[in-house]
Amino acid sequence: MKKTPLNEVHRSLGAKMVDFGGWDMPVQYEGIVSEHLAVRSDCGLFDVSHMGEVIVEGDKAFAFVQNLVTNDVSKLVDNQCLYSPMLYEHAGVVDDLLVYKFNEKRFMIVVNASNVDKDFAWMKAHSLGAVLENKSDATAELALQGPKAQSVLQKLTSADLSEIKFFHFREITVAGVSCIVSRTGYTGEDGFEIYFSSSEAVKMWNALVDAGSEFGLKPIGLGARDTLRLEAGLMLYGNDIDERITPFEAPLKWAVKLEKGDFIGKKALEEKEASRKRKLVGFELLERGVPRHGSEVFVGGVKFDVVSSGTFSPTLKKPIGFCFAPSDLPLGAEVEIKIHDKLVKAKTCSHRFYKIERK
Repeated sequence: MKKTPLNEVHRSLGAKMVDFGGWDMPVQYEGIVSEHLAVRSDCGLFDVSHMGEVIVEGDKAFAFVQNLVTNDVSKLVDNQCLYSPMLYEHAGVVDDLLVYKFNEKRFMIVVNASNVDKDFAWMKAHSLGAVLENKSDATAELALQGPKAQSVLQKLTSADLSEIKFFHFREITVAGVSCIVSRTGYTGEDGFEIYFSSSEAVKMWNALVDAGSEFGLKPIGLGARDTLRLEAGLMLYGNDIDERITPFEAPLKWAVKLEKGDFIGKKALEEKEASRKRKLVGFELLERGVPRHGSEVFVGGVKFDVVSSGTFSPTLKKPIGFCFAPSDLPLGAEVEIKIHDKLVKAKTCSHRFYKIERK
């Protein structure tokens, strides 16, 4: 298995390690629920160095990125980033990613760990003359998330972090290390994602842990990362979206800008939308049980699809999840989820279970 530069640190902390898409990663330290609640109330530190980073440069950089993704890169100003699906020609999702714009001739694309090789090959095949470099192995990434994240990080930099708006970034020095710091994350909380040389990973981790000691900072594993993102209504590639699912079946229409002009998969997406029969919705159980990925979903007593993500919400203290339902099914309608050979009643709802007010 692949290892991040912090593998030994995680093991020294007693983390439970698991195989995550070929990476040896911490699933939990002291426990998923306590780690989850620490992020909601204070601050959590995540090792996400397994994520992939691709640098795009040259005169064709903008044209390449604009054609590659469904969202509209022309709306970005320098030092701003956006979320977007990246589609195959048949409109299925290759991956969901973040695009960072430095200027018209330089971008960074951040992709999911298990998709790095596949994504980079897809990008190279559609480069349009842009210069692409896979910097994943040389780049470490830490996510600092929670209401006290800014207070922690501010101790380690002279840059005014309050000037970094949501989905913007700056190149600054943190703990003596040159970094890209963005106000983004995968938890629904305020926080930052920090990119820097992998050779500095242990130094950066220790500096953040020390700075966060007075703010209740805890190391957070993949288990709490998953429950946090589910509460926030964020998609997980391989569960909620993949090559068989269009962004209109998933709740990602907001990240598709048909009016921007052509992009890979646009024609097929428009054609498939006319006959779309399902949509991803949120649900909460009305009876006891914990829904899981793959649990069968019944509508009107007939099996329709499956649960794409499910858990017991530590914040809301009830079982929640995402599932595919008929396109015309109204929110609030009852469905049934099969759990341990028993049909359990559930009510459909918005996929956004938890949301904070951003300044």
